[in-house]
Amino acid sequence: MDMAIKIGMLVVFFGIMIGTGLYCRKHSTDVDGFVLGGRSVGPWLTAFAYGTSYFSAVVFVGYAGQFGWKYGIAATWAGIGNALLGSLLAWAVLGRRTRVMTQHLDSATMPQFFESRYSSKALKLAASVIIFIFLIPYTASLYNGLSRLFGMAFDIDYGVCVLVMAVLTGIYVIAGGYMATAINDFIQGIIMLVGICAVIGAVLKSQGGFMEALNGLSAVSDPEVSDAPGVFNSFFGPDPINLLGVVLLTSLGTWGLPQMVQKFYAIKSEKAINKGMIISTLFALVVAGGCYFLGGFGRLFSGKIDIAANGYDSIIPTMLSGLSPFLIAVVVVLVLSASMSTLSSLVLASSSTLTLDFIKGTLVKGMSEKKQLLIMRIFIAVFIAISTVIAIVQYNSNVTFIAQLMGVSWGALAGAFLAPFLYGLYWKRATKASVWVSFIFSTVVMLANILFKSAFPVLLQSPINAGVFCMLAGLVIVPVVSLVTKAPDKAYVEKVFSCYDKKVVVSVKDAIGEPVEK
Repeated sequence: MDMAIKIGMLVVFFGIMIGTGLYCRKHSTDVDGFVLGGRSVGPWLTAFAYGTSYFSAVVFVGYAGQFGWKYGIAATWAGIGNALLGSLLAWAVLGRRTRVMTQHLDSATMPQFFESRYSSKALKLAASVIIFIFLIPYTASLYNGLSRLFGMAFDIDYGVCVLVMAVLTGIYVIAGGYMATAINDFIQGIIMLVGICAVIGAVLKSQGGFMEALNGLSAVSDPEVSDAPGVFNSFFGPDPINLLGVVLLTSLGTWGLPQMVQKFYAIKSEKAINKGMIISTLFALVVAGGCYFLGGFGRLFSGKIDIAANGYDSIIPTMLSGLSPFLIAVVVVLVLSASMSTLSSLVLASSSTLTLDFIKGTLVKGMSEKKQLLIMRIFIAVFIAISTVIAIVQYNSNVTFIAQLMGVSWGALAGAFLAPFLYGLYWKRATKASVWVSFIFSTVVMLANILFKSAFPVLLQSPINAGVFCMLAGLVIVPVVSLVTKAPDKAYVEKVFSCYDKKVVVSVKDAIGEPVEK
């Protein structure tokens, strides 16, 4: 009976995902519809697509367990940062301008934006190569959190669950494109919201309630971490500096990730941006805040966890192993939802970038709309297949290099793209030379962090801190290099920024306007 409940929930879940993909085929008959949903996606779908692409099994199983163990209840700051900096401020600063300028420049991908904004086809090609190199291992990392959960719930081979997830995700993305992804993200987002609340409640109840769990955490000590009593239930935890690095990388990083920023390309209207910003923030507060909050109680289960033998990924599954069969099934569907939503977003971004930015006009001239769609669909299948192979190889052989590369993917992508994209939206003086420096600096630093970690200062040996360093350095590099290099063509830049000068008429409820003189 217990197994029937778990399998039944999975069958219903997979059926809905596939059905949605087939239903959305009518929205994916051209490139704009397949990649951006015709730029007509409403606030709820866009906000949930943003949030579910943001949070995957990496966060729920990996980050929540690891940082909850290291920083205790203070790890919740990472979730709060994700909501306020990674969602609210990202929408406020990037949302409107991204939507307006990308439509004006007819850009469907981030590399296309760099080409049109900075008048450089070479930048487009370089950006597409960076995305290809770093999104593939990032995609493979999404499977990592599934192995222990599926083993706990079904006792089936990791390779089987990876293949099932990959095939089903591929079917609905290939069939329905962005719209299928957005609708499924909404469904998966609801599951994530309900699931994380139910799991937190059940885990705290198993420890005697919130206050009792908090008291138990205050009695936990680890001399290797800190001698301060009650440090794991304190406001900032045992290591505020490195905790700040986690907050910044996982929050500010979204501003430069192509699969995240691309959500703003597709949103329908001004009103949808304002509403989506609130929805996305609340979603992040519940899901990310809930994940890290849950992970903060991991040390209460230290008697059952062997970090040295099983790693940080074993923490959350161990915490959940005592739940009822129904709640375990909810957790499995929750993690599948988180992983499949992010996977679909990543492979769609990868395939569209490689097709539209690298092959079209460079390797193949005069590519028809129909051929572009076919090639994108083929690349989606290829990307999913490659990431699946990487995930299975890593699991079976413990290839540490691949694991390290996954860890630096976020830092390399965000470090390379954040500053050029942000300044490109707001500052006319930004030059293509500064963009090249930002691209090269971040990719070189993050790759060096893998190969020559010991040569870095102690604080920057962590890929997380190195990624934050690259993002913050980019915000300095772009303006400094821009000011010492040749200014861009004034007429061209004015043409690019003319999109912000277009006059629109709105109702009084949206803008009061100037008083009429009598």
